[in-house]
Amino acid sequence: MDLPVVDLAPFLGTAAGGGAAEVGEEVRALCATVSASLRDTGALLVKDPRCSAADNDRFLDVVERYFSRSAEAKRLQERPHLHYQVGVTPEGVEVPRSLVDKDMQEKIRSMPEEFQPTTPKGPDPKWRYMWRVGPRPANTRFKELNSEPVIPDGLPEWKETMDSWGSKMISAIEVVAEMAAIGFGLPKDAFTSLMKEGPHLLAPTGSDLQRHGSEGTVFAGFHYDLNFLTIHGRSRFPGLNIWLRNGKKMEVKVPVGCLLIQSGKQLEWLTGGECLAGMHEVVVTKRTLEAIALAKEQNRSLWRVSSTLFAHIASDAILKPLGHFAETPNADSYPPICAGDYVEQELSVINLKGKDGL
Repeated sequence: MDLPVVDLAPFLGTAAGGGAAEVGEEVRALCATVSASLRDTGALLVKDPRCSAADNDRFLDVVERYFSRSAEAKRLQERPHLHYQVGVTPEGVEVPRSLVDKDMQEKIRSMPEEFQPTTPKGPDPKWRYMWRVGPRPANTRFKELNSEPVIPDGLPEWKETMDSWGSKMISAIEVVAEMAAIGFGLPKDAFTSLMKEGPHLLAPTGSDLQRHGSEGTVFAGFHYDLNFLTIHGRSRFPGLNIWLRNGKKMEVKVPVGCLLIQSGKQLEWLTGGECLAGMHEVVVTKRTLEAIALAKEQNRSLWRVSSTLFAHIASDAILKPLGHFAETPNADSYPPICAGDYVEQELSVINLKGKDGL
């Protein structure tokens, strides 16, 4: 099956009009598609007229130049004492959840063989850069999750490019969050009101296909995202697999000009398990090898860059099932917890807490 592609333009045309009650039937049907896709597949594709393919390419060009630097040069932007929540995370630091979570390992063993993820050999061999997007709270218990950005030397266009693409993707996420809320029968701002001043992170990954370009190499082992919603622009190299709610594994193909949205654990919490955090991995596939061969012919960069952005619920907000989701059979599995506390618990499992802890 293919993921649905939802054009956000009709909703954007009515968004200035107020709440969910003013939304027409056509737009309400689009909202239902958004919520159903997040519930049934954990993902959907969107087209946002404010986010062009040219914007995505400009971002990829700048980030490719950064990741092509030496490891020593990139490590100048490393901030382990801040949980790697700003600056660069070197390869070999992020540990796939499937390597440390026994329940997840049991789940993998129970899958039909054709749907099982590729087994990683160890920590992910990818780099990542964390760049905060949007305003942060003046007062918060979670300073490490709301730290100032790190700007690499020698790339004068870095800050403007990261801020521009990050803000465009956050704007797309906010529209999807409003549409999902309407589709779920919640107030239009049920999710977006909790996102204000959240620790949103533009977090592009860089995978060196020159060194790690053999089929079956796992760049991001089987895992879910701990945040609210994740959004990606189109990568120049395929390799992302997702798992649908029915357990089937699917390779994602993002059309030019589209963005991929995935549900995270905070959305699962707010919907009492109605939406499950989407499982996914990034692996070198036959399609990746074809893209590598083409890039070599065209003398292009062999760094696989993802333009991933993690949209979060505000650190000091409370995660709990919202509205009618509080009455669902699984609601008790999602007790109230401060979003910042939840994030720190998750980071400690995958070895991204700083050496000093909290």
